[in-house]
Formats: sequence, structure tokens, C-alpha cells
Amino acid sequence: MHPYRTHTCNALTLADAGETVRLSGWVHRKRDHGNLLFVDVRDHYGITQCVTDSSSAVFPTLEGVRPESVICVTGRVVKRDSDTINPKLPTGHIEVRADSVEVLSTAEVLPIQVASSEDFSEEMRLRYRFLDLRRERLHANIVLRSQVISSIRRRMIEQGFTEFQTPILTASSPEGARDFLVPARQHPGKFYALPQAPQQFKQLLMVAGFDRYFQIAPCFRDEDSRADRSPGEFYQLDLEMSFVTQDDVFAAVEPVMAGVFEEFGKGRAVTPAPFPRIPYDESMLKYGSDKPDLRNPLVIADVTEAFRGSGFGIFARAIEGGAAVRAIPATGGAAKPRSWFDGLNAWAREEGAGGLGYISFAGGEAKGPIAKNLDPARVAQIKEAVGAADGDAVFFACDKELAAAKFAGKVRTKLCADLGLLDADRFAFCWIVDFPMYELNEETGKIEFSHNPFSMPQGELDALLNQDPLTIKAFQYDIVCNGVELSSGAIRNHLPEIMYKAFEIAGYPPEVVEARFGGMLNAFKFGAPPHGGSAPGIDRIVMLLADEPNIREIIAFPLNQQAQDLLMQAPAEVEPERLRELHIKLDLPKPKLKVSTEPSAEEN
Repeated sequence: MHPYRTHTCNALTLADAGETVRLSGWVHRKRDHGNLLFVDVRDHYGITQCVTDSSSAVFPTLEGVRPESVICVTGRVVKRDSDTINPKLPTGHIEVRADSVEVLSTAEVLPIQVASSEDFSEEMRLRYRFLDLRRERLHANIVLRSQVISSIRRRMIEQGFTEFQTPILTASSPEGARDFLVPARQHPGKFYALPQAPQQFKQLLMVAGFDRYFQIAPCFRDEDSRADRSPGEFYQLDLEMSFVTQDDVFAAVEPVMAGVFEEFGKGRAVTPAPFPRIPYDESMLKYGSDKPDLRNPLVIADVTEAFRGSGFGIFARAIEGGAAVRAIPATGGAAKPRSWFDGLNAWAREEGAGGLGYISFAGGEAKGPIAKNLDPARVAQIKEAVGAADGDAVFFACDKELAAAKFAGKVRTKLCADLGLLDADRFAFCWIVDFPMYELNEETGKIEFSHNPFSMPQGELDALLNQDPLTIKAFQYDIVCNGVELSSGAIRNHLPEIMYKAFEIAGYPPEVVEARFGGMLNAFKFGAPPHGGSAPGIDRIVMLLADEPNIREIIAFPLNQQAQDLLMQAPAEVEPERLRELHIKLDLPKPKLKVSTEPSAEEN
């Protein structure tokens, strides 16, 4: 017999009754029924109930062992009595009568309980992550993550993609976030950077003649934590393809995403391919966001003209100053009490808006403060624009176009939640396409890239030479699921002359472009294929599949919100000898002086 186990803790069934077996695992839970002692033994695979009575030689050992100690139990498999069957466990029809027990490792008193659904502080959970990972939900999340990555890898290889590894130590990146820098000991004063993404390397692989690349790529960005973004590092399905159009990239990504979500979505509906393609401008108008949650049925409408020159002076005057008005329908909202409308108005003020005006359609009449100041024809125009019916309400956002769109998007989300309209039992995918190539920085008045600077502009060089830059669209696209952006992607700009011009418009002279992107630009001068790709985020995919609102719940050893590893105590100070070896001197900020509120000795 194996020294530790003949079976795992989810393997035994009625077919094994009468067999002598050996199990090893953690003491999950104990139940003392006087003469009988029940001990649940848990391993990675599941739980098996073991039992002994007070006359057995192993009783004192099992009675004294603490939860989460590791034990090895040898005994006979027996059928449970009908009234003790646990149908929730694969092993719930049997138990093991313990003949011998060996304590392999004794656990101290636990700082957090494993066999409990009790909530513990995130600080405690991260400090004792090895215990937290033993808990059922988190353990299942990490297993799910592994299964999802394996499924993605298999699906990519089946489509003819080849897996590559790109450098971890590289040059500082022009991406938007801060780099993590690594001092180069052999080159004093110089630094490597951890890659924010393998962007340039994967494009160089296409220039090198490889056709379909992918990688489950670690990416590193020194940025603040968010619920859907872990500080420090994250993983993405990085892919690139040669001789492709935007449609070819979509056709490669869609079956992978749909297949993974169908495989692990627990029966929830998944948008069938091809996924809807929504132009950026349309998405901002209809949903108030470039990552719309299509499970929300509410659709925003532009009703600026219905208010232009109207009797509702606040909006009419704002429109003359360049504002836009967005109408957000609230299906069934007219039945809500006045307190609900007042609460929404207070919420809007908390969000920084002046308020939230509305029209309520009930009993064939239009009611509310706005309706009183509009003639019936304008009210009818608004009602038709949003497709409202009797019993519905309509809310309004008025501001500069982008600000009005974004606030209308927040109102749409709030109304959907308040009215219970979200179709939560599905994964709703879409592509957002036709992003603007450039945007105007209102503070500086300068034109900047709005998305990925390496994207091919629609219309190529002709558009850059002859169009207003703010009207140029790019072959850029995001894949969105349930309001979560899973990735950005683009058809790349592979022609040096277009790259020089594109960066010139954004204020980068040729010498700056060559200094910052010289490696890739030089490669393009030696024959580069048209190419494009995408990079869906692994962490966000698993987060959606696991129904977890916080990304740290699907990462084995995450940093906390302050980018600290509480388990391994990182970041940490380094010995002066190591700093000298790296030719580094610290210039730390001076601690802030504390202002005492206690009276001084002279004052006493």
C-alpha cells in the first residue's frame, strides 16, 4: 500500500465498500457525537468523512488533532446509513472507519477559519493566503483559472497559432502607464523595464516571418488598483496575425471567446458569433460608454433638437452654448413613487450633475417639471425618440456632448439596477470599432492619440494628409463582455511613411519617433506584412466566469490595493551593499512633520 494514499478524497464510492484504503489530507471539520467522532478529511480533490468510536485506539489521536492538521488515515470503506447520506458530496454515500491514523503535520491555532463561510478582512486573507486558498470558493477559482488557460491554449493551437515567449527584461515602453524598472548591474545608471505588454515584440515576430503568434503573456504596469485591474502584474492572451484584415482577427478571436464562455459558463447563454459590431460613436450615443453592457435593455437617444429653442430655458440656453441633451428611458418607471424620482435627483447631484430632470408618462399624460415647460409636439418627439410607452419615464442629461454621453451612461446603469431590468443570466459580447485616431486635449488644445498610436488609420496616408485629424477613424477595436473591456486590438500601422506622419500630427517629430520606436520602425523598413491582433485579459475572463466582482479573488497571490504582497512582505528594503553593487543611491522623500496640538512646556 502507498505510504500516503490509495485514493484521493473525492474518489471513493459505494463500489469501494469493504475495501481497505488510505487517505491523506487536512482535517477539515470534526463532529463529536459522544461515542462517535466524525472527521472530514480534505485534499485538493474533495472531502471524505472518516469515523471512529471511543473504544478505538485511534480515537484519542483524532480527538486531539486540530483543524487543518495533515493526517493519514487507513481504514475500511463502509456504506453510510440512509439518514446520514450527504448527496452534496461525491463521497456522500460512504465513510471510512479509521483503523490507524498518523499525524503528518500539526497545525497551530488558525488565524482564519478554512471550514467556514465567515468573512475575514482582506488584509488577513492576503497575509495568510495559503490558508485562504484552502477555502472552497477561492480554491475553485484558481482551478477554474488553470482550466480556462488550458482551454484557450488548446483552442489557439487548433487554429494554427504558434506559442512564443517574448522578453521580460526589455526597454522602457511608450505605453500610458508607468514601467517597473530593473537596474542593470553590468551597465551602471541604466535600467531594464518589465514589459507593459509584448506589443512591439509580437509585431517584430510578424516582420520576422512568423504568421500566427500567441502567448499567455505576463504584463507589468505600475498603476493603481481597481476592482477589475490588479496592480503590478496581469496576464493576457496576446495574439498577432499577418496578412489579415480586421474581420480576420474577429473571426479568430470569436470562437475562442465564445467557446471558453460556453465551456465554463455553467449553462448561461453566450452571444453567438459573429459578435455585434458597434461603432464607437454609436456606442457613446446609445449606451453612454465605449464598453456597453448589452444585458441592459435601455437605449439612450439624442433629443437635443426637441429642446432647442424650447420653453425649458435651462436646456435651451445650454444648447445655444454647444451642449447636447440625451434622453434615457426608464421602462415602467412611471409607477415608481415620487420619493424614487427625488432620490435619483439627489444621486445625480452626488455624481456632480446639477440634477436629473424627467418626464413621466402615465394615464395618457406627460407629467413632471420638464413636461410643464414643453409643448405637446416636443414631448411627443421625445417619447418617440426613446420608444417610451404609457407607464414609462424618461430622464435627461444635458452637457457638452462627451460629458452628457458619459453621465447618460451612468444614469442608464443606475436605472437598470433600480428597475431590475438586467438580463444577468448571459454573457453579452460585442466589438466596439471605428475608434477615433486622435482626440483634442481640452486643457492644452493639442491633438493627441486617442487609443493605440501604432494603429493603421482608416484611409491610410491619404486620410492623414487630407482630413481633419479629429475626423479620422482607426482600425482599432475593443472586445467587450457584460460591460467589461476584455481587450483592445488593432490592425497595425506597418508602413514607416504613415507612422512618421501619424506621429507628426500628434506632435512627435521624426527624431523623437526614431529615438523611442527605432527598433520597430527600422524593422518596418525591411519589408513588413500587414498585420493585426488583440490581447484579451485572462484575469478579466476568469473574473466574469467566476462571478467575482474583485479581480484579486481569481489570482493566487495578488498584491493588495497599495501594491503590497503582505505574505512575502514585498516591496522591501534592500541592504546597502546591494544598492552599492547596483550603483544606486536613495533620495527618499522627507517624512512630513507632525503638527502637535499639545501645549508646549512654555505654555504649561
